[in-house]
This record gives sequence, structure tokens and C-alpha cells, in this order.
Amino acid sequence: MLILRSILFNVVFYLHLVIWLIIALPTFAMPRWGIIWVAQTWGRSSVWLMGVVAGARAEYRGLEHIPPGGLLVAAKHQSFWETFALLRFFDDPCYVLKQELTYIPMFGWLLVKAGMIPVDRRAGGSAITGMNRRAVAAVKAGRQLLIFPEGTRRPPGAEPAYRTGVAHLYRNLGVACLPVALNSGSFWPRRSFLRRPGTIVVEFLEPIPAGLDRAAFSKLMQSRIETASTRLLMEARAQSMGTDLRT
Repeated sequence: MLILRSILFNVVFYLHLVIWLIIALPTFAMPRWGIIWVAQTWGRSSVWLMGVVAGARAEYRGLEHIPPGGLLVAAKHQSFWETFALLRFFDDPCYVLKQELTYIPMFGWLLVKAGMIPVDRRAGGSAITGMNRRAVAAVKAGRQLLIFPEGTRRPPGAEPAYRTGVAHLYRNLGVACLPVALNSGSFWPRRSFLRRPGTIVVEFLEPIPAGLDRAAFSKLMQSRIETASTRLLMEARAQSMGTDLRT
């Protein structure tokens, strides 16, 4: 049953993506808000599909912690799921992402249209400089900058591998950082077609105010994200055993 539902979901999900790419075509002639609206609507409907077809629904905690205006958002990254599921919670989201994604026909062009910030990880220090310059401009315009501090998807429970880029951004942006914990990898594992039923939990944690030094910020951010993500991982494992640690 799990395999059949997973196959069905993957077929429906990617057909759904193609439909939204076609819907997005007129946004090339529109201001940025057009493609942002399409992306957010696609994200909402994709989360809904995951619940209906694969049986993996979403729960969002700590929404009261999301401040308005320009913001740095540092999220745990375990799955493709959060790349679209988080879009709905921010007025004008701007992802820091690997440059290779912008080379994908249509999808990549729309990322460019949406004003996302691609990073060439092979360029070293020059890539960090360019990322910081564009990020500062985006946040000054009131956008919410989303970054995955580990740079790539990590399996649930894997040893943390945080990079220095997020600390550079925090220092240069001069705004609060919103840490985000989740357990999506337990339901949409990386490098697997399986989609497991249950409740994916995203938790928006208490924001870290601007002004800390880089070392203090990095330690606090990682501690908050990892502590909460470990707790959410235990909840996911409890679901698989038919129990609920929250009771």
C-alpha cells in the first residue's frame, strides 16, 4: 500500500507542478508579485496533495514568532517538501539556492524572475560576497530571506553540518533571524520515492535578535534548530510506532 500510494503521489505531484509552470507563464510579463503568488499557491496545493494522496499532513507551530518585514529565516533542510511548504508564511520570500537550479528549463527561469539568490558554490569567497550584496538589497526592500544553513538536505538524525554563510548574512543584514525546525525527512526522505503517512511538523522558533557576534549567533541558532528538530524527529518516530510523545 505504501509503495502504491507513493507512486501515485509522485505522478500526481509532478503533473501538478507542470500545470503550475504553465499557469506561471504570464508572470514573465508581470511584476515579481505575480510569480510569488503563483509559487505560494502551488506550495499550498502541493502540501494539500501530500495529505490527500500520500496521507502526510502538515502541522505548523510557533506562527506567532514570525515577525513582519525584512527577516533572515534559517531552516532545517531534510526534504524537498519544505522548499515549497514554507513559501506561504512570508509576504515576499527570497531563497538562497544553488545556482544549478536556475539552469532547469522553465522552473529555473521562474526562480530568476522571482528574484531568488543563486550561489555558485565553486566560486568560493566571491560567491559569498555576491550573495551578501544581493541579500542586503532584498532585506532592505522588506523581503524575507530563506536559507538552509547546512547547504543541502540532511537525513533525519544526521550529524549537523552547518556552514558559515548564514553567519555572514546575519552580521551583514542587521535583522532578526527566525530559526525553523522540522521533521519532513521522516515522511519525504531524500533520494527516495517513498512518501510516508503521518504528520509533518514545522516549528517556527523564537527569533534571534540582531546584534550578536557571529560565534554567539551560530551557537544559538544551531542549538535551537537541532534541539527542536531532534524533538520533532522523536515525535515522527513515535507516530510510526502508533504512539504520540506529545500526550
